[in-house]
Amino acid sequence: MVSFGGLVRKIFGSANERRVRGYRSRVEAINALEPEIQALSDEALRGKTQEFREKLANGASLEDLLVPAFAVVREAARRTIGLRPFDVQLIGGMVLHEGAIAEMKTGEGKTLVATLPTYLNALTGKGVHVVTVNDYLAKRDAGWMSQVYGFLGLSTGVIVHGLSDEERRAAYACDITYATNNELGFDYLRDNMKYDRAQMVQRGHAYAIVDEVDSILIDEARTPLIISGPLEDRSDLYNTIDAFILKLDKDDYEVDEKQRTATFTEKGTEKVEQLLREAKLFKGESLYDVENVAIVHHLNNALKAHHLFQRDRDYIVRNGEVVIIDEFTGRMMPGRRYSDGLHQALEAKEHVKIQPENQTLASITFQNYFRMYEKLAGMTGTASTEAEEFANIYGLDVVEIPTNLPVQRIDEDDEVYRTAEEKYRAIIKEIKAARERGQPILVGTTSIEKSEYLASLLRKEGFTDFEVLNARHHEREAAIVAQAGRPGAITIATNMAGRGTDIQLGGNAEMRIAEELGDMPPGPEREAREKAIREDVQRLKEKALAAGGLYVLATERHESRRIDNQLRGRSGRQGDPGRSKFFLSLQDDLMRIFGSDRMDGMLQKLGLKEGEAIIHPWINKALEKAQKKVEARNFDIRKNLLKFDDVMNDQRKVVFEQRLELMDGENVSDTVTEMRHDVIYDLVAKHIPEHAYAEQWDVKGLREAVQRVLNLDLPIEEWAQEEGIAEDDIRARIIEASDRAFAEKAERFGSDIMRYVEKSILLQTLDMLWREHLVNLDHLRSVIGFRGYAQRDPLNEYKSEAFELFQAMLHNLREAVTAQLARVELVRETPPPQVPQQMEAHHIDPATGEDDASGSLLTLAAAPATATERDPNDPSTWGRVGRNEPCPCGSGKKYKHCHGAFVAE
Repeated sequence: MVSFGGLVRKIFGSANERRVRGYRSRVEAINALEPEIQALSDEALRGKTQEFREKLANGASLEDLLVPAFAVVREAARRTIGLRPFDVQLIGGMVLHEGAIAEMKTGEGKTLVATLPTYLNALTGKGVHVVTVNDYLAKRDAGWMSQVYGFLGLSTGVIVHGLSDEERRAAYACDITYATNNELGFDYLRDNMKYDRAQMVQRGHAYAIVDEVDSILIDEARTPLIISGPLEDRSDLYNTIDAFILKLDKDDYEVDEKQRTATFTEKGTEKVEQLLREAKLFKGESLYDVENVAIVHHLNNALKAHHLFQRDRDYIVRNGEVVIIDEFTGRMMPGRRYSDGLHQALEAKEHVKIQPENQTLASITFQNYFRMYEKLAGMTGTASTEAEEFANIYGLDVVEIPTNLPVQRIDEDDEVYRTAEEKYRAIIKEIKAARERGQPILVGTTSIEKSEYLASLLRKEGFTDFEVLNARHHEREAAIVAQAGRPGAITIATNMAGRGTDIQLGGNAEMRIAEELGDMPPGPEREAREKAIREDVQRLKEKALAAGGLYVLATERHESRRIDNQLRGRSGRQGDPGRSKFFLSLQDDLMRIFGSDRMDGMLQKLGLKEGEAIIHPWINKALEKAQKKVEARNFDIRKNLLKFDDVMNDQRKVVFEQRLELMDGENVSDTVTEMRHDVIYDLVAKHIPEHAYAEQWDVKGLREAVQRVLNLDLPIEEWAQEEGIAEDDIRARIIEASDRAFAEKAERFGSDIMRYVEKSILLQTLDMLWREHLVNLDHLRSVIGFRGYAQRDPLNEYKSEAFELFQAMLHNLREAVTAQLARVELVRETPPPQVPQQMEAHHIDPATGEDDASGSLLTLAAAPATATERDPNDPSTWGRVGRNEPCPCGSGKKYKHCHGAFVAE
């Protein structure tokens, strides 16, 4: 019996189908304009941009211009890059313009789709940011699509790692800016650490289109962007605590794989206390006394490092370093480190050199960064499974865009075996059968360990010509993926998220030409070789098509259906045939953690023989339910993290806005005076309580406080002896004396210098206290969960205490600024060379797994050294060198091609 909802869907289509149908009328209007637009000369087509801008200036809206603007971009793309957007691509462009997520299958041309709304929104002059997951894609897409924008008279900039501030400012000033998510976030943080508005590089957050939106806004949303500076070395402590963990028995701790937690039992706690006492690291009476908070934190990290983190699954050791492996892409992330001492605990476990911990100087999550945009849109091949999260956190709808050609891929039911050994035997058998048919095979695994185990099994079976694509070999990634569609090719790969290169049946002709012909000069011989390669690729494509297209063979289900769908989506590109199948065992992580014990017993009772699999649509549905549960749990974790981060984000916004106001104001004297008066009010109120008798006044304490904060030695005890004196009179006299002292100082310094000094001290003190505040919030957040045991809501407790800490920070700011200004003196001498603070930026690049922004960052850097001050043999004397300046070493090359060279992705 069909439900009412099912009946409505049958008659009217699903909500998504109805929404897509709603765009058809505008697609027809764009198509109707095509003959007229095609008849325009290049000059007349280019002139449309100015015409649209004039209409906007005269009150037209972007919606009014959508149809003609999309028609103009379609024609410009046809003339410049030889691509004409399909009707479904026009629909994708409309979805992006509305500020929603366009879900488009692999190979459907998302890069081209983005040009339509990008051009339309760039007409406002506010700037459009197109966000990609790595430098390679940012440069590739910007270089490719700037031909379209340039033809229509719009400028295109690209932001990648290693650019100077001047180059960044120029790129952000363009109509359209291609950038990576990391660079955008770090530029925002760096801008809010500058001391002059003119030094800032970004110019606002009007409209952003995020490519691989699920990877950036969901997978990466759990780890913030962090700019940090080093703390003192404590490697001895880590090694000592690591040695304690090795002395524990199994009943001294409990490990919960499902929740990813490791805790000490009562017996374990007593044993650890005894070990700490022997090492003279124990304070107080109990391990959980407040004096031992830091030690407990390190103990918990060491326990996690030994029992939750596995070598070659969560990290690898390479060149004496612990390198994290991204759980989503299976790639190494050199440069990225776990925070809060966890990475140091792993280094102690593996007996490699322990790097010092870092202090956070500034941080923001992608969730809070991207929510600053007035309008946000995204595109990806897989978003519908996370539609609820996109709607709740970002207010983004997900619209599935139909494919240009029908999908011909066959998705088969999962095969479930009792043991992993039986599963792998079946996989090898399947690979052999596909190779005999000449069918290209992509084998998906969930970790490096499993990809290499499968590779070893294939070698035992006599296979030699297959590729393994995982964190250990990702340098050859583009070449491996490009040729994975050749007949009979076997490619074993960890998760295929965000690869950025399509698997084309028969192989990728352009990549083969680049690889095989290299630097061969243009001419008849090269043309003949190119033609032969293209013909060979076409022949191989026909052979692969005849064998059934790309066969995606997955060795396990991932926690998230989206990652499984990404793998499946590699097959059946642009209407090609294809096939996908998942091989599972009851020993797989997902099956093991989510209750396979009962199922194993049931299968044995049913008489399932060794080597036999159970195949049924019900199994798929049961697995999907388990995955949905995990996704829901992960969503709740991210949502909860965001609630806590929102508290800090509200404070961050207040501090950053305050900084901008201070930077923009030429004169902060009024602010400084107000702060000083507030400090005096607080001092008097503290030492002379309201309605207190004169004998209860702490006049000695007040005199000492005034001396400490205002640098004034005032006869406050004598004032207090006067007949009928009140606290208001004492306050007024202190204010008058301080105003006089500051006025004299301003006269002595000169008004210009005094204004500069006041602004500098105010901004520097605010930054220092904000950094300390971030550390306090981190510590508060790590312990606030225990309030739940007292039946109090940890989030409300966190909000309340974070507010009190913020108020205390503002109070400290007023006092610190007043005290510094009271003591500052003008010294006429040559200052010592300014050594900028070494800082590091941390975050994963979801596509390459590398922390592309990691390494040294200099914010309050010294002014560039002049050419005469620079010693060609001593880079420390060079100061800051522009990337396009001649290199100070005297090589004759530009700095960016010599000592300032960076490795492109």
